[in-house]
Amino acid sequence: MKLLEEKILSDGIVLPGGVLKVDNFLNHQIDPVIVTEMGKEFYRLFGDKKVDKIVTVESSGIAIAFAAAQYFGVPVVFAKKGFHKNVGTDVYFAQYFSFTKGDSTEISISKRLLSEGEHILIIDDFLANGAAADALIQILQAAGAVLTGIGIAIEKGFQPGGASLRQRGVPVRSLAIIDTMTDASITFRDDVQ
Repeated sequence: MKLLEEKILSDGIVLPGGVLKVDNFLNHQIDPVIVTEMGKEFYRLFGDKKVDKIVTVESSGIAIAFAAAQYFGVPVVFAKKGFHKNVGTDVYFAQYFSFTKGDSTEISISKRLLSEGEHILIIDDFLANGAAADALIQILQAAGAVLTGIGIAIEKGFQPGGASLRQRGVPVRSLAIIDTMTDASITFRDDVQ
């Protein structure tokens, strides 16, 4: 998605350790124009598939998932991080190592929000090592839900997450795949999937 790539080049900041900071348009401050276009693009990519719900992880994936959900006409369910009294204990949960935070994160979804046989589209902001996506897949499997696919805004193609998911047959579509990233330059993959 050229619009997203251009926004990354103009506003993204590469931090030490392979972290891409896009907080002024995606995951701290949200640019509604670009996020709406991302939602429209996810609908173009997955609109021919059965989708009953969209699932994401709080908090950066919520805006993108919401934008896509408007086109699909389905609800968004977001996995909560940590324990919350208002969610209760009747939950599906999984744990993953967060690349950005550098520690382990537990996520959960209330069992009453996922049903066996529901077709779920996962949408998230970043894909690096694939740990968050794997945790969501574990939750969907525990619920007996069907994974329709995974939509990612920005994939770090130089990290193993996307390749690992695709090798396992998971349909992953990314709006921008970064092949190389230094503090001086970012290059994108031409054959975005």
